[in-house]
Amino acid sequence: MRFSKIAAVVLMATTALTACGEKQHTTQQTPSLVENYESRLDIYKTVTLSADLSHLSDNQKQMLSLLIDASKIMDDLFWKQAFGQSKAEFLASIADPKVKTFADINYGPWDRLDGDKVFLSGFDKKSHGAQFYPADMTKAEFEQAKVNDKQGLYSVIQRDSNGELTSIAYSEIYSDEINRAAAILEKAATFADNKDFANYLTMRAKALRTDEYQASDFAWMDMKTNPIDVVIGPIETYEDQLYGYRAAFESYVLIKDLSWSERLAKYAAYLPELQKELPVAKKYKQETPGSDADLNAYDVIYYAGHSNAGSKTIAINLPNDEEVQLAKGTRRLQLKNAMRAKFDAIMLPIAEELIVPEQRKHVTFTGFFANTMFHEVAHGLGIKNTINDKGTVRQALKEHASALEEGKADVLGLYMVKQLLAKGAITEGVLEDYYVTFMAGIFRSVRFGASSAHGKANMVRFNYFQEQGAFSRNEQGQYSVDMDKMTAAIDSLSELILTLQGNGDYQGVDQLVLEKGLIKPGLAASLAKLEEANIPVDIVFDQGKQVLGLK
Repeated sequence: MRFSKIAAVVLMATTALTACGEKQHTTQQTPSLVENYESRLDIYKTVTLSADLSHLSDNQKQMLSLLIDASKIMDDLFWKQAFGQSKAEFLASIADPKVKTFADINYGPWDRLDGDKVFLSGFDKKSHGAQFYPADMTKAEFEQAKVNDKQGLYSVIQRDSNGELTSIAYSEIYSDEINRAAAILEKAATFADNKDFANYLTMRAKALRTDEYQASDFAWMDMKTNPIDVVIGPIETYEDQLYGYRAAFESYVLIKDLSWSERLAKYAAYLPELQKELPVAKKYKQETPGSDADLNAYDVIYYAGHSNAGSKTIAINLPNDEEVQLAKGTRRLQLKNAMRAKFDAIMLPIAEELIVPEQRKHVTFTGFFANTMFHEVAHGLGIKNTINDKGTVRQALKEHASALEEGKADVLGLYMVKQLLAKGAITEGVLEDYYVTFMAGIFRSVRFGASSAHGKANMVRFNYFQEQGAFSRNEQGQYSVDMDKMTAAIDSLSELILTLQGNGDYQGVDQLVLEKGLIKPGLAASLAKLEEANIPVDIVFDQGKQVLGLK
């Protein structure tokens, strides 16, 4: 799952919607920017995405080039899933270069960091089901329909010739792109110096063609020594805001940072112990997280598809398959170069504006890196299957599952930091560093808006922490953290979230989001202050073979 929109947006519960969406675009040929949207075009700072490749062999460099080629196909597939219209045709219809760039970043005419607001004339609001479901389909119709692979990760729901709902596998509906990408992965495998990685690429190619990904997920978990990695395929379900069932295509091409990875390896061993110590009743922590999980740091050299849309991921925790997680754990990949870019360009300026002077010294890159890392580690804690036969947590909580899982990972990540500092496992910094950095991080992430699972999780947590007195805001609009109350709030919110997940309590989560998933006046004023200071909301990349010097 991904970690990662300025918006004084009240979160609308998707359960109140009856339809998946309206028509997505019109016949208008020259869309223009809607009124008063010019200021939003500058919310991204461009960062060159590069890495040192000098230690790689010629074969490895050739393999990287092929992996970028396969990633570009994932990008094309995500355009189809998110928007539907041809990317080239859509972008060609936009005259203003600056507006065209903004549309390219957002993979369509909807502002992903402002609650999916329409920013181009001639387009209606974005469908909560993106292109995964018919635009005229209601929730009631879907839930009553008898459809094969109804909750499938790797299929699209369409209407047959009789107008009835039916599912079509990704490997069928996207067969041309799938087969081209699979062939490229198989060719890349012939250049791999690492046998395990070559095997994974071959298995992933097969998975793309068959829609059966579990075997390749197990193979990916078994890789330990490969200096190059790729995360590729239909993975996260965030784009399906109607149900959270269907996975979107994406890719990351990665270079392992061996020295940083060695520093992180020791933490995975603490997972079973930390699971037992979670601040919740025993029945909600009865699952044992896999002990084969690992932590590594990478420089990312290419983003594509869902991972590149709007806000940029800075850490990865995969695979999402619950059976693989319970058997093997997960791999946590910290994207160090992207993380550093966000810390320097966004986190430090936010701290200068919104954190009281006496606590600013506690906003550190070490704290940011660790909080991000333990967020990903915390995805492996808690519970994956409900305790009352409602199926997996993801299935029971539907479209709310991703937001609640991100909220869980945030608070349990802080819980882990506190525990590991007490155990002496973490030796860098003091607890204030992690708590105050986390506070600054809330302002960074809450700007991602209501359409993001991470944004929703941040709104809920901000309001919950505020109610618990975990922080206070002075007359100058600057925030200070109360260490004891923050610790208490972390524990109580952890217990609440784990209980909701274990019970598969859809209505309880829906109520939590309705009550706390919104931006209140104080927070809106703080976000406006960041906007006035021209602090970027996120980064966008200058990336590709030319940047890397690859052929």
